[in-house]
Amino acid sequence: MLIGYARVSTDDQNLDLQRDALTNAGCEQIFTDRVSGTKAERKGLTEALSHLRSGDTLCVWRLDRLGRSLRHLIDTVTSLQEKGVGFKSLTESIDTTTSGGRLVFNIFGSLAEFEREIIRERTQAGLQSARSRGKTGGRPKALTEKQVQQLRQLAADKTNSVAEICKTYGISRMTFYRYVNAEETS
Repeated sequence: MLIGYARVSTDDQNLDLQRDALTNAGCEQIFTDRVSGTKAERKGLTEALSHLRSGDTLCVWRLDRLGRSLRHLIDTVTSLQEKGVGFKSLTESIDTTTSGGRLVFNIFGSLAEFEREIIRERTQAGLQSARSRGKTGGRPKALTEKQVQQLRQLAADKTNSVAEICKTYGISRMTFYRYVNAEETS
């Protein structure tokens, strides 16, 4: 059975073009959503996926109607394939029930994986370059080294309350204990 899925991003947009194309392609049921593709929660897609059985094919008008991103699209189609469900995109002429369609889709997957690796490598190179120039990532320290020494002296004097010390330095109790305990573990 051919199950269709159509989506538009706003209430102003019209589903007619997608519905007509899916009906002409032979879809017996068509599920729809009126929600941005970036939203993870799409009721129509969830219903469409729950209706699919082994041997069925999920059909969309265009690839971007199904996936929030290339990674999401690939994960969704891979999940369908594991259940024995095919995938068909009318505009891009991709049909994973055919060997040519699987080839094209696997090429898309390989390109997406390549892109992720390139981004990861660039990020790592940038972090390494910053470290070599003495830059460190993360949140800035709440206190300078001099303030930490003063804080520890105040903490050692039991006449000072933790609340007073925290108020003086404008830090939370958790930050106070983190600095005091860091001295003990050093």
